[in-house]
Amino acid sequence: MTTRPPSFCPDCGTELGRTTEEGYDRAYCPACSAVVYHNPVPGAGVLVRDGADLLLVRRATAPHVGQWTVPGGHVETGESPAEAAARELGEEAGLAVDPAALDPVSTHALGPRDGKYTVSVLFETTRAATDGDPAAGSDAGDVGWFDARTVRDGGADVEVRGFVREGLRRVLDGD
Repeated sequence: MTTRPPSFCPDCGTELGRTTEEGYDRAYCPACSAVVYHNPVPGAGVLVRDGADLLLVRRATAPHVGQWTVPGGHVETGESPAEAAARELGEEAGLAVDPAALDPVSTHALGPRDGKYTVSVLFETTRAATDGDPAAGSDAGDVGWFDARTVRDGGADVEVRGFVREGLRRVLDGD
């Protein structure tokens, strides 16, 4: 499996051809007789609410430099999505949370971006369930609290990606 569209076999280096398998057009290695799958990468993020406010981080690295979003990122090998969301919250916003204190909100298929697809699980928790003081870390340039309903409705001075607004809608509207 590769995260971006493959051109060469990851096992033997042969240029890939195409085949149809299970109704899908797939990369195929004529030397190995193997299908090379191009699957989405798992990701996880967390909505942290403090009353009517939502914690957001401003991205300091690609992709989406300068954009506000929820703390989140890729799930590492051996992690559950909740563990990844808790780790990312600590890395990006300086807050610790027990993964068991994260409630799943929604799952989103994102992409493609440069041929890469992501499936992201969005969780929610409260500020009271976290420890520490919010502080920008790793790939965050800033951290702040914003009115959750204003962010959901697109009326804030911050523009967030659609999956964040959809998760907020589910949390705030109860569906």
